[in-house]
Amino acid sequence: MTSIPPSTVLLLHGQPGTRADWDRVVAALDGRADVIAVDRPGYDGTPAADLAGNARAALAALDEREASRAVVAGHSLGAAVAAWLAATHPDRVAALVLAAPAANEAALYPLDRWLAVPVAGELAAGIALGGLGAALAVGPVRRHIAGATGLRDDYLLQAGRAARRPAAWQTYAAEQRTLVNELPELERRLGRISAPTTIIAGGQDRVVPGHATRRLREQIPGASLQISPKTGHLVPQRDPDAVVAAIVAALRR
Repeated sequence: MTSIPPSTVLLLHGQPGTRADWDRVVAALDGRADVIAVDRPGYDGTPAADLAGNARAALAALDEREASRAVVAGHSLGAAVAAWLAATHPDRVAALVLAAPAANEAALYPLDRWLAVPVAGELAAGIALGGLGAALAVGPVRRHIAGATGLRDDYLLQAGRAARRPAAWQTYAAEQRTLVNELPELERRLGRISAPTTIIAGGQDRVVPGHATRRLREQIPGASLQISPKTGHLVPQRDPDAVVAAIVAALRR
């Protein structure tokens, strides 16, 4: 494998999601780095995977681009994958940028554990995501959401289409089980992370609580925590400038 400087950036989306979640970050990084935005297992036509399986898929994406190391950015569950990758393959991760990270048990609510229950979790995911997808298919509703959130209409349209796919429901439920079953093991590995780490939390995040990101800062050696005060959970879409600034700083470090 060719050894190159860490000018590669790997972007890992959350749950549910697609690589389109990073489109504003990708656009802003144009020309500054070799950017790899992937659809994670379960959202790319392959079966859903655990954290180790997601890490293997991430490594495969780097290998395909012949990148020996990369700045790895992850959003939500994608941040857990990024942290797992940094803990288990430190030679491949030059730096971490974790946006609204669901990467420790403190990030879990009781509802997360209920959604991880086989059958019931899949049914609930189908109802929730199917309903969201149906709502986003209605033009006036979608435009109202776009106006209220600052998200682009075309992004919401694509997200709605993804949410209506049964494979997305199944993957969502499978990843709930991954969160509940594997976050304790990830927490035990966080202290091994040697890559410089920046955590970016949305001040209005209702998915990952603030105490979870503060705890994560303590668990990852030397990690820094930045707060985007007016941003909710969708940090890469709502405050791409903060994410890009952290990535560019990591590339220059």
